[in-house]
Amino acid sequence: MSQAYNPKQIELEAQRYWEENRSFNVTEDESKEKYYCLSMFPYPSGQLHMGHVRNYSIGDVLSRFMRMQGKNVLQPMGWDAFGLPAENAAMKHKVAPSKWTRENISYMREQLKRLGFGYDWDREVATCEPDYYRWEQWLFTRLFEKGVVYKKNAIVNWDPVDQTVLANEQVINGRGWRSDALVERKEIPQWFLKITDYAEELLKDIDQLDGWPEQVRTMQKNWIGRSEGAEISFDLADSNDTVKVFTTRPDTLMGVTYVAVAAEHPLSLKVAENNAQLQEFIAEAKVMSTAEADMETMEKKGMDLGLKAIHPVTGEQIPVYTANFVLMGYGEGAVMSVPAHDQRDYEFAKKYGLPINEVIAPADGTESNLNKQAFTEKGVLVNSSEFDGLTSLEAMSKIPEALEKLNKGNKRVQYRLRDWGVSRQRYWGTPIPIINCPECGSLPVPEADLPVKLPVDVVITGEGSPIKSMPEFYQCQCPKCGGDAERETDTFDTFMESSWYYARYCSPGNDNAMLDERAKYWGPVDQYVGGIEHAILHLLYSRFFHKLMRDEGLVSGDEPFKNLLTQGMVLKDGAKMSKSKGNTVDPQGIIDKYGADTARLFMMYAAPPEQSLEWSDSGVEGQFKFLKRLWKTVSEHVAVGAVVALDTEKLDRDGKKLRHKLHQTISAVSDDIGRRHTFNTAIAKVRELLNMMDKLSDNLEKSDQGRSLKQNVLEHVLLMLSPIVPHISHQLWQLLGHETAIVNELWPQVDESALVEDSIQYIIQVNGKLRGKLEVDADMDKETIEKLALETDGAIRNTEGKTVRKVIVVPGKLVNIVAN
Repeated sequence: MSQAYNPKQIELEAQRYWEENRSFNVTEDESKEKYYCLSMFPYPSGQLHMGHVRNYSIGDVLSRFMRMQGKNVLQPMGWDAFGLPAENAAMKHKVAPSKWTRENISYMREQLKRLGFGYDWDREVATCEPDYYRWEQWLFTRLFEKGVVYKKNAIVNWDPVDQTVLANEQVINGRGWRSDALVERKEIPQWFLKITDYAEELLKDIDQLDGWPEQVRTMQKNWIGRSEGAEISFDLADSNDTVKVFTTRPDTLMGVTYVAVAAEHPLSLKVAENNAQLQEFIAEAKVMSTAEADMETMEKKGMDLGLKAIHPVTGEQIPVYTANFVLMGYGEGAVMSVPAHDQRDYEFAKKYGLPINEVIAPADGTESNLNKQAFTEKGVLVNSSEFDGLTSLEAMSKIPEALEKLNKGNKRVQYRLRDWGVSRQRYWGTPIPIINCPECGSLPVPEADLPVKLPVDVVITGEGSPIKSMPEFYQCQCPKCGGDAERETDTFDTFMESSWYYARYCSPGNDNAMLDERAKYWGPVDQYVGGIEHAILHLLYSRFFHKLMRDEGLVSGDEPFKNLLTQGMVLKDGAKMSKSKGNTVDPQGIIDKYGADTARLFMMYAAPPEQSLEWSDSGVEGQFKFLKRLWKTVSEHVAVGAVVALDTEKLDRDGKKLRHKLHQTISAVSDDIGRRHTFNTAIAKVRELLNMMDKLSDNLEKSDQGRSLKQNVLEHVLLMLSPIVPHISHQLWQLLGHETAIVNELWPQVDESALVEDSIQYIIQVNGKLRGKLEVDADMDKETIEKLALETDGAIRNTEGKTVRKVIVVPGKLVNIVAN
């Protein structure tokens, strides 16, 4: 075989072998421990980027490593195929989203295969295919019947550019997560899933996720946001209406000086009917950023509605304001305002001349200065009538108890998490399987009529969804009364499709059920790999969906993903790669020039997986040179001829040292890949081993056993590198004389006897300064070591003319000779 490294040829040959032998196609096998490794599936945008290459290289290395541990490894791949970019591309290129998406899938599938990723392609899914989303529609109809689904008019986040509703999680710093447009608030009918029914379980079960990064666990806890407090009712004077508020500080109730309601609150809207100024205020509030950071710093504005609320304990009448810092989507859309003990309320009260009444004093007896700011700490109640003298902690229970007796409130737990609005006013998504009948109301599409197929032969103009103007799609008969009815023309939020794909991979080809028993064999996912940007959106929805499917009897266990690895971004010139910045690197160009193994090796070597990786052209070149050197080393070794069987008892000292290093490396690399996931250090340790072998190469070539040991080292090097650079490992393994494919080999085992050192190297010091080194037998006695140390050249030169006063032997490390 040629000593020249030709990556394209060897990679295509290896890939052909894997495909012909169905190397990565798996079935359920109770005799083996299963391992399900999954990398987050891509949106088929047209071509892979370097972030994809890094993500999928990590998953493939782990999958191949676990396969070599003898596990039954599932690693599937598919396409998160619905979404806005396809509609935008359809307008730009004048092609239907379906055609654009499927062409992209075909191209990107070949890119993934060219990178050598070991996927079971028989399990491939594309979320835009009816045989996939049919089951999502089916589950939705089941949830409808169970009451987990409901429709209501809701104040939503409206993206004026993408012309669609965004979930709270999709609004980032007041802007749409895709369009970056300022989000408005708008009231329209929406379908919701009751994720809040699962809030406590979603929060509690985070404690099961000990294989997840602490940062992600914390982000989910904060997003769910459990708060203990009280619900309090304020009756309105001269009215039968009541304003309900939730507060986490019921101990401050006696300091309430006004009630604030959201701009979209029914009270605000009612008063605004005859108030042009208030109408203008409400219109302004609709385009205001609702991001927490922005609301903290924005100017607090409001208007007196001219209404009076009655304090539930004192009976005092207090004004009702509409305020821009109160959001209709959180709690009841109203808050009790305690200016003395809440900084936001304080600023508003100062601006509008409202009373500031102290009811909490510092616990240490000092006085708070309310002339400058609110006192927001807990303390002791004052000016609070019968509650005076209570600590804040005591009042947190006593005041709700008193309110309950008055039928004016009670203790309550509230969550920051809102129900999931899943309606989107876009075309390229899963049709919501609901029929709206003027007589019977909203009804689920009968199971026999599923899937409700999305028409694919459409023209995208950018002016709303085309199916809203397609009578042939939306006109239908009511399944209950048989009268004229209309299909729902909204589509699902695309996070619906990505919330359960991991489970569908486990039941390929089943046309009769969403999932089957195979899903219970493979679940949960043992290792999930993806970006930290999905910490809330995708991961929270997937956890929720898993619990919905569990309660439907479709899956077992409470959580979908046992372990989570969040890889860092790929940077160039210190910035995230993006087309707008002009700093992207085309993976295809790297593959064409250097080969897939070089791309994979660079991605694994340049940085630990959870850290950002800085792209380096010279770094890529360095990995290519290493692979060329590996190819050359094996080729030259094989060219000399066959080797005899290795007899470790016949190895000389150098041979034993090299074998010791080999098994040290196997032990360390096994831990680096399998437990620590520090692929960069694993590669570095294999390189150290090769460097040591090269230094001893001349000596090894002098004997048959030396050459046999060299063969043994090279075989183990290929086994350890094969998960990372599988193509070159495949070819060189055969070159070394093996008839089996390396993809079917087990991971090398550590020979503990090889780790027992026959010799030890001592550092020789004279008066604390390094003067040489000494290699001795590991079991040599102290007196002999002292004698040999004094006879070294360095010791003789540096003690000449001096008297040796003392020789100190530190076992296994050094000999220090004291002389003067």
